[in-house]
Amino acid sequence: MILGIETSCDETAAALVTKDGDIRSNVVSSQAGLHARFGGVVPEVASRRHLELVKPVIEEALDEAEARLDDVDTVAVTQGPGLAGALLVGLSAAKAVAWARRLPLAPVDHLHGHIASLYLRPNVLEPPFLCLLASGGHTLLLDVQEQDGYRVLGTSIDDAAGEAFDKGARVLGLGYPGGAALDRLAREGDPEAFSFPVARVGELDFSFSGVKTALLYAARELGDELESRRADLAASYQRALVRALVERARDAATQSGHGTIAVVGGVAANSELRATLAEARFAPLSLCTDNAAMIASAGRFGRCLPYPRYLDLDAYASRP
Repeated sequence: MILGIETSCDETAAALVTKDGDIRSNVVSSQAGLHARFGGVVPEVASRRHLELVKPVIEEALDEAEARLDDVDTVAVTQGPGLAGALLVGLSAAKAVAWARRLPLAPVDHLHGHIASLYLRPNVLEPPFLCLLASGGHTLLLDVQEQDGYRVLGTSIDDAAGEAFDKGARVLGLGYPGGAALDRLAREGDPEAFSFPVARVGELDFSFSGVKTALLYAARELGDELESRRADLAASYQRALVRALVERARDAATQSGHGTIAVVGGVAANSELRATLAEARFAPLSLCTDNAAMIASAGRFGRCLPYPRYLDLDAYASRP
């Protein structure tokens, strides 16, 4: 089995996955409540919490899988991108486990991990396909030809889609993290009540900073009426974000010649996106947000370093 460890942001996660892609356990401890009072993730706070959680989370993953470290053949861990301090906690823990047991270690690109969530049983998606990766930190259109990698076709030039959802939720007083809360509120509103155009930049790139600013101005102009119109604002704002994601994804699929579109990342859990892009293959809801099963899955296909060649591995905060 592969032991996967993920600490790239504010989830401390560990999982046991077989070489065939069966999930034996997938434990995630979220820090969302810890960071809510700050309105976003505080890197130093996240790192310290990972230090407290990484050992018990690994132990819980082993218990749920009814396994011991003797049953682990490979350790897979997120190397980047993410918060540097947070990544170093998981990387150090993975090195320690692998070194102590003379096991190989697979350093995993976090984005590849999201794609690899589609390679887990029971519903395995085989390449090639066009992948929309939309999360709090990234919005990418990816050409996936093989299970061991991807090619970037388009990206966001400013905010990521998940960040735009969270910032919109903050403007509407929904707290942090707000993407799911905004989705729920939007179901009560009229998506045609306000017009929020999303900028088109380049052929397949995204830009969400303008629509976020437009929401802020609309909320200010409503003044005392804001409370009664919050649901309409949420629905209209969400419609604009989803429309941009769907249009670009379909354009990319046409240009790349892919007949299959897949959607991964935290924003893949959004109900309107799932309904609007109904022809796409979405990652299971349990694997949309950051988790270690996807990291273990990616570890099956990427490079794997033998003992002890991984001891000098370093984390990277952004994609090379």
